[in-house]
Order: sequence, then C-alpha cells, then structure tokens
Amino acid sequence: MTTLRLDDTIALVTGAAGGIGRAVVHAMQAAGAHVIATDLAQTASIAGAADYLQHDVTSESDWARIASVIAARHGRLDVLVNAAAIVSVASIEATSLARWRRIQSVNVESMLIGSQALLGLLRASGRVRPGGASIVNFSSVGGLRGAAFTAAYCTSKGAVKLFTKSAAIEFGALGYNIRVNSIHPGGIHTDMLHSMMQSYVDLGAAPDLATVAAGIAARHPLKRCGDPAEIGGGVVYLCSPAASFVTGSELVIDGGFTAI
Repeated sequence: MTTLRLDDTIALVTGAAGGIGRAVVHAMQAAGAHVIATDLAQTASIAGAADYLQHDVTSESDWARIASVIAARHGRLDVLVNAAAIVSVASIEATSLARWRRIQSVNVESMLIGSQALLGLLRASGRVRPGGASIVNFSSVGGLRGAAFTAAYCTSKGAVKLFTKSAAIEFGALGYNIRVNSIHPGGIHTDMLHSMMQSYVDLGAAPDLATVAAGIAARHPLKRCGDPAEIGGGVVYLCSPAASFVTGSELVIDGGFTAI
C-alpha cells in the first residue's frame, strides 16, 4: 500500500525563506516530515516546528557543515529538496559574465555540491526507507521554454532538468535507491515573480505592472498564476512512498503554461 504521508521522514529544504520554499516546508510538515529549513538569511521565521540553518548553497564548506549537523542530530537524511534559486532580468548583451556565473552557481552548481555532500546520508536512507530516498530539484517552465530577458535563468533551469535526469540514471545504475526528480512551476505569486515583473517595466518591455501581470496570466490556460501552496503537494508526492516508481521525471505544475 502506498501513502502520501511523510511520517518519520527527515528532510532538508534549501531556499526555505522564499515563497515556494516556505510553502514546501509547510506542506512537508503537514504530511508528517521533520524539516531542516535552510536559506542565506541569518534567521528566518519559516514554521513553528522547522529547524532553521543559515546556508550559502554555493559554498562547499557550508554544505559540509549542514551534512555534519544533520548527521549529528538525526543520523540520516531521507529527502533533499533543492529550492534555492535566483533570477536576473536583462538582455543578453547587458548580462555580465559575473552575473551569468552567479546564477549558474546558485541555481545549478549548488545541486552538484549538495548531492556530493549529502550522498552518504541519502544512500543510507535509500537502503532502508520504503520507496527509497528522494531528491527533488526545482527547475521551472523556464527550463522547458526559452524567454526574452531571462537567458541566464532559463539556461540554469534547463541544466537542472538534465542534471536531475543524469543523477537519476546514475544512482539507479549504482544501486543507491535514491530517486531524483525535477519540478517545473509556472508563474507563481512570489516576491521573485513580482520583482521580475517590475524589471520588465523598468526595461521598457511593458508600460506598467498591471500589463505585465495580465500578460503572464494570459499565458496560462487557467488564466491565472499559481499560489506557492499549489506546489507543495507535488513535492510531498515525489518524496513519499507513493512515488516509489518515479525517478528522472519532470513534474510540471504550471496551470497549462507549457501545453500551449
């Protein structure tokens, strides 16, 4: 019998102070998981029961520290959710190499060094946990479709998609029993999306915020953007025993954005 519960699950969620990350933490806690929430901020109010640790996801030493804390406190890690991400809205000709590299570092390279740092804990869980251990990497519809003024972001999210598939195949070949999947949200009402919309106005790509918002909503067949809470259930599913036969997959939660 499969279940969507996450009871007796130890989970790490990066980018937990962001709109989607915070919603993921709440959804996983509601499903019974014990969540270690991390973000770059020194302190953050995520949820009453979540452990919070400051964490620079681009730092190998920070990942090593996080792994040591989890090993000392819990002795295992069942789930890793990589939700930390940044975005830049700029034309290709105005995108500096330094900014390009910063986006790749946060959005893509963090998943490599995080997987390396936590692989021992995840492998140990995979040997005993029903459905195996689980890694969920946040990509985006931007990892499936290109878009003007977000080349660096879309490139990074496309890389997340293929890193995820490669890890899923490799871990399967090695017999690690660690499932790896990517999630691809559409337009979601978060501070990141709102800052992007303001950037489009500042670039002169749209006359005002209302026009940008209407245009983004119109790209979704449901004629609206999503709420962060509408992403959390997908993460819970991928991390649960109900998804025990799901790996290397793209879970698209986009209100139909990529169906057009």
